[in-house]
Amino acid sequence: MTTEADLVADIEALGEKLGQARASIGKRFIGQERVVDLTLSALICGGHAVLVGLPGLGKTRLVDTLSTVMGLKGNRIQFTPDLMPADILGSEILDTNADGSRAFRFIEGPVFCQLLMADEINRASPRTQSALLQAMQEKEVTIAGEHRPLGVPFHVLATQNPIEQEGTYPLPEAQLDRFLVQIDVPYPDRAAERDILIATTGTEEEASTAVFTAEELLAAQTLLRRMPVGDNIVEMILDLVRACRPDDDAPELIRQSVGWGPGPRAAQALMLTVRAAALLDGRLAPNAEDVRTMATPVLEHRMALTFAARARGETIDNVINTTAAQITQVTAAA
Repeated sequence: MTTEADLVADIEALGEKLGQARASIGKRFIGQERVVDLTLSALICGGHAVLVGLPGLGKTRLVDTLSTVMGLKGNRIQFTPDLMPADILGSEILDTNADGSRAFRFIEGPVFCQLLMADEINRASPRTQSALLQAMQEKEVTIAGEHRPLGVPFHVLATQNPIEQEGTYPLPEAQLDRFLVQIDVPYPDRAAERDILIATTGTEEEASTAVFTAEELLAAQTLLRRMPVGDNIVEMILDLVRACRPDDDAPELIRQSVGWGPGPRAAQALMLTVRAAALLDGRLAPNAEDVRTMATPVLEHRMALTFAARARGETIDNVINTTAAQITQVTAAA
């Protein structure tokens, strides 16, 4: 039977291991510590993430590095308008044997891996995007009536370009909701860009090394769910998610600015990611600041502003941050 002391020791050991993973990732993906932490959070929570940023900011490099550091078999799909579902899932072909007999044989598509990079996912048609829905939720696909399990663990890290929107198909709300977090990838600061310049224009580049195995990542995901969360943090998560829904009980800012709000998956995502935030910060349990830190990554792709709010110049980040601050103050006062 696991004791409380054993749980504390396991959490501390996992925190140290995550620190090693950060250092290994930092050899190839320089700077952008928040992006690295959010992506690691998605993996140790057992979820998927969508990275939003301009081309050339290292999104592909980050996913490739994570595949190495976390010990996962990775594949990449470049989403284009002519991509078909079979290009992702695989298909059956008719084989002719040496004796003349024929039989169908299934050829696996790139989705049969442990870490799938869906590059520029919004460039594929809705029909092709939908090929990932079952994979992301049930960790399996159904082809020719047969259920085929995917890799264990299975994660999707998708990328989107927020500027070039011609010829794109915005992801439907049901698919966005399956991403645990949205990670905005900004430009690096001057110091980080200088380090990138020096590190990538010489004759050799630093190489990342494996820190986790797939089995160790699965164990970390189980351990994360055993981390304690105080009742006040649970109530804060519920208050925040419910306050972001534009109904009669919502704050005035939400009623005036938000067209539709987050569902129960948002509360589940916050419950997991605040634990990951605490773990990456070397703490045994999450606090109110973790809720505020993870509010935007968890909620921004699960909400939409009204036309009037966009015309006023409102941003979803500002709405979420303002609401989170109000909820935190009310909880602290109580």
